Amino acid sequence: MTATKAPTEPPSTARPVRRPGDRIFAGSAKGSGIFILLVLAGVAAFLISEAIPALTAPSEDIPGGEGLATYIGPLILGTLLGAVLALLIATPLAVGIALFITYYAPRRIAAVLGYVIDLLAAIPSVVYGFWGLAVMAPTLVPFHLWAADNLGFIPFFAGPASTSGRTMFTVGLVLAVMILPIISAIAREVFSQAPALHREAALALGATRWEMIKMAVLPYGKSGVIAGAMLGLGRALGETMAVAIILSGGAGATVNLISNSNPSTIASNIALNFPEATGLGVNTLIASGLVLFLITLAVNMLARYIVNRRADFSGAN
Repeated sequence: MTATKAPTEPPSTARPVRRPGDRIFAGSAKGSGIFILLVLAGVAAFLISEAIPALTAPSEDIPGGEGLATYIGPLILGTLLGAVLALLIATPLAVGIALFITYYAPRRIAAVLGYVIDLLAAIPSVVYGFWGLAVMAPTLVPFHLWAADNLGFIPFFAGPASTSGRTMFTVGLVLAVMILPIISAIAREVFSQAPALHREAALALGATRWEMIKMAVLPYGKSGVIAGAMLGLGRALGETMAVAIILSGGAGATVNLISNSNPSTIASNIALNFPEATGLGVNTLIASGLVLFLITLAVNMLARYIVNRRADFSGAN
């Protein structure tokens, strides 16, 4: 006689009961995300609608009389030149500061130094502008003269050197200080989350602290550093007042960093010319703002893509 098995009940497919607080939080979070997208779409729609008259206007009606591309082209070059220069200066410093605070400095010193670095982000851009104009510009004049005499064969230092120091090179240094807290904060966060298994394994195999950082920390945090650098780049692209105070822009397209002939940036050009602009001049400035909007949006989307590539990484793998 064979024993019969009792029939097993099918697994329950009922959904877990969600509390009212969970539903409210999920709805508010979803609504906030949709609201941000609507605001972004509204800004884009406004810029496009206001830029259409400049996009369709004859070339001779655009300020300068040579067309919209000729007007915006040098501004794009100046914007990218200052932002990329700031990025090249700030990124190595930010990575070095992040590594020192995370793995070298004593805990108390690390806490104070991290607070001071983060405090740089709270300083208004106008203060940075006056500091760059009154302190950095005169200080960099000897370097400008030396670079023109010794590095003049390089287009970036072709000269003639500025005697006031109000150059794109000065702007790049000031922007580098401004974006340093952003890159450093993200780099510190990424470096501190490097898998302990990897770090301890490297040290157990006889690696020095620097070798451990080179083999276990930097490979893990590379994408995070790149993402932080691109967020800093987005910040530098949109900087207005500091650039407007320091830079004596207005020249055509040039990559010379140490002369008085500097292309202005999109943001500072809008800030300086918008109060007196009328008619098609306003539409032209808004068209340049649309270009800056697209550049900044592309930079931030690229940074988000790089961050998401590391989202599934497991330190135990």
